[in-house]
Amino acid sequence: MADAALRLTALAEELLGEKLPVRIRAWDGSESGPPSAPVLVIRNRRALRRLLWKPGELGLARAWVAGELDIEGDLYEALDLMASLIWERAADTADRVHPVRDPKVRAFAKGLLQLAGPLPPPPPPPEEVRRRTGTLHTKRRDKQAISHHYDVGNDFYELVLGPSMVYSCAYWENGGTLEDAQRDKLDLVCRKLALKEGDRLLDVGCGWGSMAIHAAREYGARVTGVTLSVEQAAFARKRIAQEGLTDRIEIRVQDYRDVRDGPYDAISSIGMAEHVGSVRFREYADDLYALLKPGGRLLNHQIARRPEKDESAYHVDEFIDAYVFPDGELAPVGRTVATLEEAGFEARDVEALREHYALTLRRWVANLEKHWDRAVRMTSPGRARVWRLYMAASALSFEHNKIGVNQILAVRPAAGGAAGLPLRARDWTASATG
Repeated sequence: MADAALRLTALAEELLGEKLPVRIRAWDGSESGPPSAPVLVIRNRRALRRLLWKPGELGLARAWVAGELDIEGDLYEALDLMASLIWERAADTADRVHPVRDPKVRAFAKGLLQLAGPLPPPPPPPEEVRRRTGTLHTKRRDKQAISHHYDVGNDFYELVLGPSMVYSCAYWENGGTLEDAQRDKLDLVCRKLALKEGDRLLDVGCGWGSMAIHAAREYGARVTGVTLSVEQAAFARKRIAQEGLTDRIEIRVQDYRDVRDGPYDAISSIGMAEHVGSVRFREYADDLYALLKPGGRLLNHQIARRPEKDESAYHVDEFIDAYVFPDGELAPVGRTVATLEEAGFEARDVEALREHYALTLRRWVANLEKHWDRAVRMTSPGRARVWRLYMAASALSFEHNKIGVNQILAVRPAAGGAAGLPLRARDWTASATG
């Protein structure tokens, strides 16, 4: 009799000490669990072998990317239930009990082995980043990491991001469409930077050129955009030519550490600093400070994690590091502000946009699901599955305050300490004075 689902449910409930909130359907056709709950589909016992050989998030992620695990029903509900009950409980258990010595963990592993069979796990899905060598965050290694994430294909990103082609948190102050919210975000950045006709703007990590185009077209700025992605640069240049803005915007495939043509009146860094890493963040801050004129403004838009009780024990998310952002790293917002100020900046405003990013991600997931077949043809089934899981899980992380995103407005003080900002806080439409 087919009973794999029943046996898996019993093993999991014995380990966790309570009922599973999801239903399991196993490769042998058996099902077990609450009838109306989301269904965790285990299509192949290879998924269990992956989990045995790589316990935790990475093993589950490999099975998901390979199509050996799936979810039927509400994806967000299923991830929410499993995250709160399984992953968080497992992390709490690991903090208190050595897994090898815990009899419940040993019994669970033994039961999985009986169901999975003794064969070794298959190799990781091809979408996984291969073993990296060399020093972290060198220019060469950063270029490889950026290429993995951003050179998936401009057509794929158009499906997910929509016409705005902005790959960062939108600003939902006025509701409307995703494109409206992204336009409002770009305009918010321009107003915080107090851009005006003829100002020189450096857009670090310029993506597909959306910020550069908005600043040049709406504010008359002269923009230099830098990116490490060849595909992004080609797409941005085409858009700029179509807008008739080639005399105002230059797009370079260049590391920000190699920019030498300052000073700039303003710098925008939107969704780029997550790639810098803690070992290089002070260098990043120093470089941007040197590129700004006295009185110039920096707008640093960056995802932040919550501080750990023991910061030395912080570990990078295995799934994201292997499949999404190789070598990416999040820092608490307080550390980011402190580092900017250590470099000489004065931090003048921090605006948290956490809920805005959750709304943005849900729109991106909806775009991907709407165009699923095309997305698979453009990339691969595994790559599309990576993005669906990554964006849906990230939306939940923002909603539950596991991570946040902040716009930090900082100034390079002029002579005598003048910041050149209006006295009334957040009057971003006012011109700079002094």
